[in-house]
Amino acid sequence: MNQLVFAENMKKFRQAKKYTQEQVAEKLCVNAQTVSRWECAATLPDVLLLPEIAKLYGVMVDDLFKKQSVAYENYAQRLASVYELSEDPEDFLRCRLEYQKMMKNGELSLNDKWNYAAIHHQMMYRCKEEALKWYDAALACDADKEAHAYRRAASMKQSLLFYLGQGEAVIKEQQAKIDGAKTPPDAREWILLIDAYLMANRHAEAYEVYRRAIELYSDHWELYLLGGDCCGEMERYDEAFACFEKAEQLGDEWCSVKHLMAYYYEKQGKYQKAYDTIMEIAGIYRKDGFDIESDMELERAKEIKEKIK
Repeated sequence: MNQLVFAENMKKFRQAKKYTQEQVAEKLCVNAQTVSRWECAATLPDVLLLPEIAKLYGVMVDDLFKKQSVAYENYAQRLASVYELSEDPEDFLRCRLEYQKMMKNGELSLNDKWNYAAIHHQMMYRCKEEALKWYDAALACDADKEAHAYRRAASMKQSLLFYLGQGEAVIKEQQAKIDGAKTPPDAREWILLIDAYLMANRHAEAYEVYRRAIELYSDHWELYLLGGDCCGEMERYDEAFACFEKAEQLGDEWCSVKHLMAYYYEKQGKYQKAYDTIMEIAGIYRKDGFDIESDMELERAKEIKEKIK
């Protein structure tokens, strides 16, 4: 340890914070003479006390022994500077946790508020790039071996691109796959196009694509599922539930049909039917061993039950 640098920093950091030696001593549960000896390079603190000293002065432990170290307004801001440099998610989480502790005590300054926003802003960009990277990795796998997983990856990537303002490009690209195909496109390509139109709230266009697709793949349950969703969004509920019934006859994964049925029952104000359907979903999840998912549905059922007169 460079004891002289440490002593200089201790005094510099204290003065930057406008603390007296007595105030520092009180915060660290030592006496003022101990703080004075640290600043005079007469002694060093116990190593176990270093993290508390660093937090008090808004620095990292290493900063205590570095020349030209700066005392930040608080420890969270110093952690934010670490994350800004490293872009490591673990550093983001450490910083976020420190800020959340401050929030509970109502200690956030204006600088803290924009800084807290900034670390999330930076993390958002990192997460976006990471998400697109791994969606593409998933979509590079064999689509036929794990068809459901492939479909989910493709749909979720579309959803992210819509969120990023690239929805029209998604629709045009997917439409081009359909229009440019020399042989009838695979059912999943139709599904992704319907999905894209639904994400764009272009329900009538989604329905027209569904009608074209169902002529080619009349036994595909997910096409009927999306067809029902199109009709439901256009408030053509009888047609929507006819599609849902057909989808259930052909097959269903993860109660997808029942989830949409519950949604449209609730949208129509048919709360008892919505409640019964959600309870049915919860029972299926429980039977299959998905207790967390089941509990989530039971919570949703409670909310619906309150609407039943």
